[in-house]
Amino acid sequence: MMLGGGALGDVRILSRKSVELMSHDQLGKIDGDRGFGLGFGVDGVKGPLAEVGSPGSYSWGGFFYTEFVIDPKEDMVVISMAQLHPTGDLTLESRVQALAYQALSD
Repeated sequence: MMLGGGALGDVRILSRKSVELMSHDQLGKIDGDRGFGLGFGVDGVKGPLAEVGSPGSYSWGGFFYTEFVIDPKEDMVVISMAQLHPTGDLTLESRVQALAYQALSD
């Protein structure tokens, strides 16, 4: 529904403007290239080859390596559910995202 701009199939659940407000930075880039919309972390402009993703993608994660990313530019949703206690230097979220973006074919 979020990827569809508020509609799921032929059924409109949220208005297009509601989705725009939810998926755009509302706080003014308080954390580098990451902002916060209404319910989501929002990616901003990325540096060259610093990380995968598209400006305007948004996401949220949980404590046990659960995360989703919605990238409207690529028409893609990535869902990761690992259920691991976050200890050490695990980088599961970034690895799953990198694999998802590497799997895109034009």
